Amino acid sequence: MLRVLIALALTCLLQPAFADERAQTQQQLDATRQDIAELKKLLGKLQEEKSGVQKDLKGTETEMGKLEKQVDALQKELKKSESELQRLDAEKKKLQSARIEQQRLIAIQARAAYQNGRQEYLKLLLNQQNPEKFARTLTYYDYLSQARLEQLKNFNETLRQLANVEKDIAMQQAQLLVQKSSLDSQRDELDKVRKERQQVLAKLSDDVKARDQKLAAREQDQADLSKVLKTIEETLARQAREAEEARQKALIAQQEAEKKRLREAQAAADAEATDAPRKPVKSTPGALVSSSGETFGGPFASSRGKLPWPVDGRLLARFGETRGDDARTKWDGVMISASAGSQVHAVHGGRVVFADWLRGAGLLVILDHGNGFLSLYGHNQTLLKSAGDVVKAGESISTVGSSGGQDTPALYFAIRQQGHPSDPAQWCRAQG
Repeated sequence: MLRVLIALALTCLLQPAFADERAQTQQQLDATRQDIAELKKLLGKLQEEKSGVQKDLKGTETEMGKLEKQVDALQKELKKSESELQRLDAEKKKLQSARIEQQRLIAIQARAAYQNGRQEYLKLLLNQQNPEKFARTLTYYDYLSQARLEQLKNFNETLRQLANVEKDIAMQQAQLLVQKSSLDSQRDELDKVRKERQQVLAKLSDDVKARDQKLAAREQDQADLSKVLKTIEETLARQAREAEEARQKALIAQQEAEKKRLREAQAAADAEATDAPRKPVKSTPGALVSSSGETFGGPFASSRGKLPWPVDGRLLARFGETRGDDARTKWDGVMISASAGSQVHAVHGGRVVFADWLRGAGLLVILDHGNGFLSLYGHNQTLLKSAGDVVKAGESISTVGSSGGQDTPALYFAIRQQGHPSDPAQWCRAQG
């Protein structure tokens, strides 16, 4: 019977700790599921944004392709115009040389004709011979003069047309240069936009990759938490069954003991009735004491506002404040800044029900103070106590550290009342 009572007492002792760990694990699991849902939602937005940037990049690069094509066409036109201009310039130089030579010849012919014509003219006038020959000579001279004048006129017209063509080509070339400059500017601007969009696309790709990795890590955490939660639930269910079986056995044993005592008492009464009178024996019925009613150094509930802090230091995070940049999570305890290796003291007498590493809390100590009160001490450097140890108020149980992924040494301190977080500042003495 004593063994059954001890098993029942140990079950009642450890059950609040498992229930507390189960509640904490469930909260972590719910937070992880919410993180996964939000990550998937964010991934969807990132993919949508990435698709939009890719679409814009496609339009930009398509437009740049068209501009490049236009620039190439303009460059070809410029080359053709330059070639035509060079050809016309060469022809112009030839015509100018020919004009100079022709002018020289025309001048010689004009002087010769003038001189000859004057002598013939004088001879005709002085001799007064052959009027018909005189008329033919005059007509001949007139034809020559008109032919020369027409030649000069046509030559000058050609030069004028060449000058106009040269002017038109120069103007066209200037327009093409302006268009080319404008297209070059547009191409440079589009190239700048393309580079910016490529950078945005690369960043989005990196973000998507990082989110994918984070989502995979979160999903793995969810799977791990689900396994832990399942183990805890199975342990609690098994402990509940064992506790009920122990209770039933203890009840049956108590009933059998009571029946035996009554039989013995009845037998004693019968013997007393037949023999000499005897002094009655006063008996006390047995009583079961649950660990949930166990106290260490006085009831924990009566210590509200009187407990010492587990370590001296500055509060980095207070109960109920937002945890980091995630508005969905709140602190269910406090974070106390302290030097690495500083002694952590139990705020009240109790029994160690957990002393091990726990994800998110690092090296963690949990004390059971009876009547459903627990105190938690996390992110320790070393653990000085083991599960099952009984400690007194003020006794060292661990040292301050940064386990569990903390950047700086600090102590996580929390109080649970019937499985619910309670503000440590309401239990510990106000700091001066």
